Amino acid sequence: MTRIVHVPLGQKAYDIIIGAGIIGNARDYANPITRGRPVTIITDDHVAEQQLARLLEGIESAGEPIILPAGEGSKSWKTLAFLCEELLTRGVERSDTLVALGGGVIGDLVGFAASILKRGCQFIQIPTSLLAQVDSSVGGKTAINTPAGKNLIGTFHQPALVIIDPSVLDTLPGRHLRAGYAEIVKYGLINDFAFFEWCEANGAALLNGDKDAQISAIETSVRAKAAIVAADERETQDVRALLNLGHTFGHALEAEAGFSDTLIHGEGVALGMILAHQFSAARGTCDRQDAQRVEAHFAALNLPRSLSGANIRASGQALVEHMLHDKKMSGGTLPFILSHGIGKAYVDKSVALADVAAFLDQRLSSGR
Repeated sequence: MTRIVHVPLGQKAYDIIIGAGIIGNARDYANPITRGRPVTIITDDHVAEQQLARLLEGIESAGEPIILPAGEGSKSWKTLAFLCEELLTRGVERSDTLVALGGGVIGDLVGFAASILKRGCQFIQIPTSLLAQVDSSVGGKTAINTPAGKNLIGTFHQPALVIIDPSVLDTLPGRHLRAGYAEIVKYGLINDFAFFEWCEANGAALLNGDKDAQISAIETSVRAKAAIVAADERETQDVRALLNLGHTFGHALEAEAGFSDTLIHGEGVALGMILAHQFSAARGTCDRQDAQRVEAHFAALNLPRSLSGANIRASGQALVEHMLHDKKMSGGTLPFILSHGIGKAYVDKSVALADVAAFLDQRLSSGR
């Protein structure tokens, strides 16, 4: 049974279709979008090995798929230029459709290419990682990375459709499944205490492949994100900013790790959310027991719980230097998403970066 979540954005509205096995009959959902026009599938070499044949059986495609190297390194100017040139060489028109088959890297890259190619063409997201299914495939944020930081060059460009098939997660490495799970927990920590409790009770089953748990968590997550995106599509208010819980810390940790497999995105976000709650507790806005509960949940599911455990040795000041490149920086001030307790995230624009550096130094010296 499929589930449908609608993202109400006026003329840019679209549906998210969720169901086990639906990648094999993707045409049923894509045809109203493509209207018989050519489709170009873009994926990476890892996903191509596991999922491309299934999609090709279920969707009409004009020409050969474009297969890019897997990994964060593909979110670059070089790969973006190659992709756009290849699409132009193939004669892709504005009325054609790009299909992003892959995780967050492919989704972000293809979405960015779709937003600029001939001043914009439509694209469909078919996310193959749990992280992309519950977060990056929904909401229209597209980007590439630069040496200065993660996702600093990009656009808002909503997909025309999102097709989420949890069965593709069966081939996902356990580490990447856990990393995606961190983004699920985020929705409970933002404003849904009951969902955080659900995660505590069902997280292990979800990671062990329970399809009912996976579908329930995916639907809850994308409904939460759809509501936030509808209220603040371009993050001009403080509503969508709440989705950055854990990301200011997390992106700094990823940058320190060189955006490498040393610390992948979901792991950085998990540790970032632990740090956000610990920092909130240190500032007296969050009960320390709540901060400990957040840490305990991630630790129980084998996600990073400390800077030392994530092999982060840099000083607090060095990590803060990474934060200075954060795209949320405005007027010399960096908003932080902090917490009044589990399910009570808020935006704080009064945080002194010197205090953040001192807090991180304390965490490092204590081995936490």
